[in-house]
Amino acid sequence: MPHTDITTIEEVLTELDNIIDTTLDDNSPLGIFACVYRRTTAKIARGIEENRFENSTRMEHFDVAFARLYIDAFWRHRDGEPVSFSWEVAFEAAENRDAIIMQHLLLGMNAHINLDLGIAASEVAPGDEIYALESDFMKVNTLLAELVDEMQQRISRVSPLMFLLDWIGKRNDEAVVNFSIAKARDFAWKFARNLAQAEVEERDQLIRRVDDQISSLGNLVAYPPGFLLPRVLSLIRYFEEKNMQKAIEVLHRE
Repeated sequence: MPHTDITTIEEVLTELDNIIDTTLDDNSPLGIFACVYRRTTAKIARGIEENRFENSTRMEHFDVAFARLYIDAFWRHRDGEPVSFSWEVAFEAAENRDAIIMQHLLLGMNAHINLDLGIAASEVAPGDEIYALESDFMKVNTLLAELVDEMQQRISRVSPLMFLLDWIGKRNDEAVVNFSIAKARDFAWKFARNLAQAEVEERDQLIRRVDDQISSLGNLVAYPPGFLLPRVLSLIRYFEEKNMQKAIEVLHRE
């Protein structure tokens, strides 16, 4: 069932804690994205408290609408109900257990930023209202950038060969090593503008088309082609923390 009863960021944080606890009980890598997203949401909440956004009330509505899309996807998948193709790629990768920690994080970001973010923005600011949201939408980039270095350091504690992705990234243009939050949010903004201006029938078609596109990108992140990169990922996976409870604890720790 859609979590329409969630209306505040505090309630979002509580539900994200519930998801994290569930993934800990399952020893599931789905907790990787959940705990990073929880930290991101908390950072946005502090930004609202510090008046870093032009419209704090609208920003909270936006953040809640955005979070509900992930929360609904998580519980729908757990209940065996259909989800977007983009989220299905992320959930299947978690069940297969072949991806490294960074891949699990990128798959969650791919679905939630590249697909969900534009949908949430267009719902909160339909029609021409979308343009008034742009400044606050882009300010989230700054908050996310402040989080990136910290999360890379945390991941390196449980995945000691993560540095190999930086090395191979200079020699390879595959999605798994060149995923960019800034580019993803730029894509999401264009998607949001198009959705906000679209008629109902056109909107559904646009969402399906973008979902197909983003799920294809997700498949490249989860199952990169070629010879070198899959072997580097296997090497990283061999040496990283296999106990997801320990890995999630490190990522989630204050």
